[in-house]
Amino acid sequence: MPQIIFLSPDGSQRWEVEAPIGVSVMETAVANGIDMEGTCEGNMACSTCHVIVDPSWELKLPLPAEEEEDMLDLVYGLAPTSRLCCQIIMTAELDGLVVRLPSESRNLLG
Repeated sequence: MPQIIFLSPDGSQRWEVEAPIGVSVMETAVANGIDMEGTCEGNMACSTCHVIVDPSWELKLPLPAEEEEDMLDLVYGLAPTSRLCCQIIMTAELDGLVVRLPSESRNLLG
């Protein structure tokens, strides 16, 4: 089963978790107790699943849809490789994906 590596905002903590193929990175994080809200449950109505993808993985991911880009405009700590991880669906090719959690998140629903 593919794995995702989550890093704390400062990089001091690292969690390696198994990620079922076809499941989003956000769902995997929540299922494994990673500190992520996922408030809208993957409906792109919030930005609480914002992550910063390691630059070495950026080109291996599908481009974000316009709706995702619009939501990313509202996140704290936007970085060139920021993504909403509810929109990253695990595949075998993403085994070892590295994402960093942001230092803050903004819940637009609450």
